[in-house]
Amino acid sequence: MGDERVKEEALQILGLFQVLPRLVVFDLDYTLWPFYCECRSKREMPVLYPHAKGIVHALKAKGIDVAIASRSPTPDIAKAFLNKLDLQSMFVAQEIFSSWTHKTEHFERIRRRTGVHYKSMLFFDDEYRNIEAVSKMGVTCILVDNGVNLEMLRLGLRNFAHNFSSPKTKQSE
Repeated sequence: MGDERVKEEALQILGLFQVLPRLVVFDLDYTLWPFYCECRSKREMPVLYPHAKGIVHALKAKGIDVAIASRSPTPDIAKAFLNKLDLQSMFVAQEIFSSWTHKTEHFERIRRRTGVHYKSMLFFDDEYRNIEAVSKMGVTCILVDNGVNLEMLRLGLRNFAHNFSSPKTKQSE
């Protein structure tokens, strides 16, 4: 399925929900692309998971901001790959730094930069420890097993709508 078809299908999925996140945050390694960028060279041409680009474009088309929260010992390679994939300008915030930082620090910086409350964010990552830590902040989090795809988008939006309307998430302002 090409990027345009994925984008159209993602837009249909987005249209099913009355409550949408204001910001969708993605990890990079094994979430948007199927590798660790520290194991690659800047000279290589990276590839995304098949649905990733179409989903990012659909979110932007729907007026939903997107951001990156990624721990990497090689942020220069990650940024070079985003440029090569023509995605660099798509993200309102890019928190790509040290593998010794916590994802919660990334989210604190994203919140300060964007002004979006945690409860209005949806996050996709492939590591359970990140999902666990960030969800405690009030962010709706989805653990992806094989990269972000349309099925994970649907699950994320469903969980977001449920969490957003749930009284227990109201305290995360």
